[in-house]
Amino acid sequence: MKKLLLLVAAGALMAPMAHAQIKFDPEIDTTWDPGVVSLPPSPLQAQVLFVGGVDKVETPATYGNAQGQALAKQWHDFIGFTPDNSGTDLGWISVNHEMIVANDSIGDGGGMTVFKIKRDPSTDSLIIVNQTLQDGRSGKFFAVDFAHTTGETGMNCGGISGFNGRIWTAEEWFRSGNSSIADRDTSDFTIGTGTANGQSAPAGFPGFNGQTIKKYENYNYMVEIDPKEAKAIRKQYNWGRQAFEGGTLMNDNKTVYLGVDATPGFFSKFVANTAGDFTSGTTYVYKHDGVPSKWIAIDNTDLNKMLNYADEAIAVGATMYNRLEWVTNAGGKVYLTETGRSNPGGRWSDEFTAGAVHAPHHIARASAQGVPDPNDANYEDYYGRVLVYDPATDAVSVFLEGGPDLTSNATSPTVANYPFRHLSNPDGLSTITINGQDYLIIQEDLNQAGYGSAPAGYGRTCEMYLLDLSIPSPTINDLDRIAVVPKGAEVTGAIGTPDGKTILVNVQHPDASNPFPYNNSLTLAITGWDKDKISVEEFSLEHDFSIYPNPVARELKFNRVADVAIYNNNGQRIRVVRGQSGVDVSDLASGVYYIQTEKGTTVKFIVE
Repeated sequence: MKKLLLLVAAGALMAPMAHAQIKFDPEIDTTWDPGVVSLPPSPLQAQVLFVGGVDKVETPATYGNAQGQALAKQWHDFIGFTPDNSGTDLGWISVNHEMIVANDSIGDGGGMTVFKIKRDPSTDSLIIVNQTLQDGRSGKFFAVDFAHTTGETGMNCGGISGFNGRIWTAEEWFRSGNSSIADRDTSDFTIGTGTANGQSAPAGFPGFNGQTIKKYENYNYMVEIDPKEAKAIRKQYNWGRQAFEGGTLMNDNKTVYLGVDATPGFFSKFVANTAGDFTSGTTYVYKHDGVPSKWIAIDNTDLNKMLNYADEAIAVGATMYNRLEWVTNAGGKVYLTETGRSNPGGRWSDEFTAGAVHAPHHIARASAQGVPDPNDANYEDYYGRVLVYDPATDAVSVFLEGGPDLTSNATSPTVANYPFRHLSNPDGLSTITINGQDYLIIQEDLNQAGYGSAPAGYGRTCEMYLLDLSIPSPTINDLDRIAVVPKGAEVTGAIGTPDGKTILVNVQHPDASNPFPYNNSLTLAITGWDKDKISVEEFSLEHDFSIYPNPVARELKFNRVADVAIYNNNGQRIRVVRGQSGVDVSDLASGVYYIQTEKGTTVKFIVE
């Protein structure tokens, strides 16, 4: 457990901050040491739920094989959550796998795993529930069956965890030929029938059934699944074939906003004719300078246009973004991560020439950098940002810019000179509602280690932040760091459970040299966000740390050099001391306090 740094709540060492609805300070300070592990003490607790390459999943009868078991695929990315509204359990978790491999029993391409959880009423921890599905599979973890309903899937990255728990998985990395789909069956695919070699697709899609496409053209869609029965439902051919990453379903149960991980990436939406029925409706692409409407319809009844969606978007002059990835909504507004890419100029100049337009903030950034326009090879967009779309005004604007800007030198600053907070390449994005207040959960997926994305010498180290959405014009200083994963790994998939108690999060493709289980992709649960304060009674004490005198009037001495945080009797952190053998407490008011070490040891003391 030396490679996961997850320092939360009382285990953190930093100055306190105010939080309106979280009744303790959740922010952590990182030592930027990928070998340090500190699991969160009370009131937050962390548990590993699902480990790729270790846990076994129940597999469907595929490629002539009977139902059985296989080791779960790796590269966990998106997490979807479907509430159990009719039972006593909490709900179903859906986990995407970006890894694309051919596998006789679990299926070719990418994939998904689903499992059901309930909450232990005595500890609030999560328990995985045994299930038996309609197809006869029985166990805890289930591979989603794509082959029998939609044809295989590919590099399942982000997705949509939507209204009433409807789940779509995003088939990301765009495929341009059969050689890149890790699929043994590359014969032409007929929608609603499958392939000549036996991959069936009885679900099909209204209006497109019977039409034949190249096998690779059956990849790169949003694909709806049924997490309760671990099977795919349909590929959304009518949303267009794109390098999808994220999306969000609004509360009207009709409107879906979609993000695409590409440069250029286009912002799209689909509006269903009937609430809950996403097989019929209108598909639009966003054009910020569009007149009279900023949303331009693309004919989604024409399969050729849907297969070549980007060309259609360019033809109508759509607005270009630099990697639109995850999408979420809160308070009626839509939030998107624009992850950024170091020098995007050469990636969208041809599309610009063909008629697509740059987003206004990229034009302004290019001007500020002294380059002619965003097509210039010297145009920089190292850190990315979070955007917000307001349906009331149809305007997309920058909500939170990445940074602070440290691009003056390719070499990142040392730890001693590194800013306490730095946001680089936000990717995963979702929300949690805690005690009635909405928070964004922002996760990094660094494009590079240099240019200030991480301190010099520490490589690619990704962080996860909370942002209180009641803050009207947030800045980097309003972010609360709540997790750091080891060098090389991506932190992704984070989503809050509806009860506001737990954040589910994935650690993706960590270094294989890490000790078990952190040498595999895994799904974690961090629980306790609804708690009132730190409960010291729940801490277990260890014997390598003690204090004296107690009670104390002036100097509290330690039996060893330690990093410590001091908390008042309300569980609020009020002081941090690093590498000391004592601390002056003469300025503290008389009363009860608690001191906690970097190892989580907590001791009560009294100031006279």
